[in-house]
Amino acid sequence: MNNIDFKKGNGLVPAIIQDDTTLQVLMLGFMNYEAYTKTVAEGRVTFFSRTKNRLWTKGETSGNFLFVKEIIEDCDHDTLLLKVNLVGPVCHTGNVSCFGKSQEKGFLYRLEDIIDQRIVEGSEKSYTLQLFEKGVKRVAQKVGEEATELIIEAIDDQPEQFKNETADLLYHLLVLLRVKSMKLSDIEKVLGERHKMKR
Repeated sequence: MNNIDFKKGNGLVPAIIQDDTTLQVLMLGFMNYEAYTKTVAEGRVTFFSRTKNRLWTKGETSGNFLFVKEIIEDCDHDTLLLKVNLVGPVCHTGNVSCFGKSQEKGFLYRLEDIIDQRIVEGSEKSYTLQLFEKGVKRVAQKVGEEATELIIEAIDDQPEQFKNETADLLYHLLVLLRVKSMKLSDIEKVLGERHKMKR
């Protein structure tokens, strides 16, 4: 990281912020050398505010800090990509991303949407709908069964089977969340709050 060219942009480089988990692009800021070194030293994203003409740590007033997981330079050494863990929404509007609500969030979120779609469409051939209609006890039982199978494969040390059983567990857990009228983002929020408390 000693090759960053701060001179090209009059002392500033663009810093793209990306969720390390979902890979969603969250915002764009700018860093000078001081902001960059402060970010590296503290593990929290600090920008240089062009309007306030000073360093600005994201979350310093809201508490919605961006905790750095990885910093990557582009090929010209004049732009940074920062992969972060976030606490709370990034945008002042309350959205997770400054680029709106419709950004790609990763396949688990797409799968959640597919599960919703299967239930709403009401196709009798849909396994998802059939399972959903059996209610919370049956869906919870399936989650328990899949968890047990996952444990067995973990102990047996069968990598491919372990991955398959993990996928089965995640799918059935998403169906259970739907039965309970909850979203994956609700669980993500709980984890984020726990992460915040441990900092």
